[in-house]
Amino acid sequence: MLIQNRPTDPGTAAHDRVYRALRQQIMHGELPPGQPLTVRGLAKAHGVSMTPAREALRRLAAEGALTLSSSGRVTTPDLTNERIEELATLRALIETELASRALPRAHFALIERLQAINMANAEAAVKHDAVAYIRTNLEFHRTLYLRAQAPAMLAIAETVWLQLGPTMRAVYSRIVRSEPPQHHRMIIAALKAGDEPALRLAVRTDVTQGLRHLLS
Repeated sequence: MLIQNRPTDPGTAAHDRVYRALRQQIMHGELPPGQPLTVRGLAKAHGVSMTPAREALRRLAAEGALTLSSSGRVTTPDLTNERIEELATLRALIETELASRALPRAHFALIERLQAINMANAEAAVKHDAVAYIRTNLEFHRTLYLRAQAPAMLAIAETVWLQLGPTMRAVYSRIVRSEPPQHHRMIIAALKAGDEPALRLAVRTDVTQGLRHLLS
C-alpha cells in the first residue's frame, strides 16, 4: 500500500517562514525594545499576504516575544525591572540544570566546538557587532545544553531567550566589550575538569550578570 504525502499548505508554509525569520531577529536582538510591528509591514518585508504575517505575529505574541495591546498594537517587549529579574532568575534555574545534565556527556569534541564558538564570539566583540555577539553567545549555550538531552527544558530556555532578545541588545549598547564573557572560559574549564559545582556557578553568573546592568 502506497502512502501519499499530503501537499503542503502554501499559507502554512508562508506563515512558518515568516515566524521563523522574525523569531530569529527578535532572539538575536536585531530589533530594539518597544519596536512597533505591523501586519502590512511584515507582509511586505517577507513578500507574503496579510494572513501568514498576522498568524506569525499572533504566534510570537503567544510566546511572549511580542507585546499585543488591547488596541491591537504589536511591539517588541520593553521589559520592566521586575520582568528582567524574573527572566534572569528563570535563566539561572533552568540553564544551570541543563549544564549539569550535559556534564556527563561533555566529550572532547563538544569542548572543542565550544572553544570555536567562543572565538567567533570574541571576534564579534572586537567588531562591536551586537547581533553577531548575541547570536554566538546563544549558540555557545545551546550547543552545551543540547548535550543534556532534555528537549522540554531547552525549549523553555529558548522561550526565555526570545523574550529577552531586544533587552539583550540594550545591555550590549551599555557595555562596550572587547572580548567574550570570562565566564565562558570558566564554563569550558569546569567541563574539562568535570567539576559540576564550578560549572553551575559559571553558568549562573554568566546568564545573570549582564542583565544586572539594566536594573536601576
